[in-house]
Amino acid sequence: MKAWPWTISALMLLIPSLAAATTVMEQQARAFLLREAAGLGDHIEVTMQSPSASLPSCDDATPFLPGHQRPLLGPVTVGVRCNGQVRYLQARVSARGRYWVAADSLEAGTLLEKDDLRVREGDLSALPRRAVTRLDELVGKELTRPLNAGTVLQDSVLRVRPLVRRRQPVKVEAMGTGFRIERAAHALEDGALGERIRVRLPDRRVLTVVVSGPNRTRVTF
Repeated sequence: MKAWPWTISALMLLIPSLAAATTVMEQQARAFLLREAAGLGDHIEVTMQSPSASLPSCDDATPFLPGHQRPLLGPVTVGVRCNGQVRYLQARVSARGRYWVAADSLEAGTLLEKDDLRVREGDLSALPRRAVTRLDELVGKELTRPLNAGTVLQDSVLRVRPLVRRRQPVKVEAMGTGFRIERAAHALEDGALGERIRVRLPDRRVLTVVVSGPNRTRVTF
């Protein structure tokens, strides 16, 4: 029974050290996330959630991002390597910045120009996860479906405009050591610059070729 007061005293001494360890680990994780999220917006904020269990003291905490967490906005899990163990902390990363929406109703197949878009500013972490916020990644892309005015642009509705269209005639440039020939064919699928598509030759053979220009493809033997 006499040991009980000593146990209470030991716990009272331990609580501040655990709190300090938690604070240090969270501070290092927060600083890491701020560095990783730099450039995502004009103002970055990282809010750490209190861990459900106490964290160990750590002399050399090393934060890292488990898996593939990109873009680094919204709820985030950050791992921390500490004295041979790994702990996981939860955080939320928010960023204020500019993004783009459809200026008017746009039809599928529209080749986007700057005048088709309007800039907005707000919390980028509140946007759809696949939102495209850079103007240079929007202009020149083709819409795969109609959009209403004010819709946030997402990469799922964008594609590079095909240089080759399905069922259209194309030229196939075949090259190899010491030879180069060109044949006519028909495309079996759409294809943008550098994409691999299938074409059918007049003798019904099917080749896999690379799109090299408008209605032009190449294959190397």
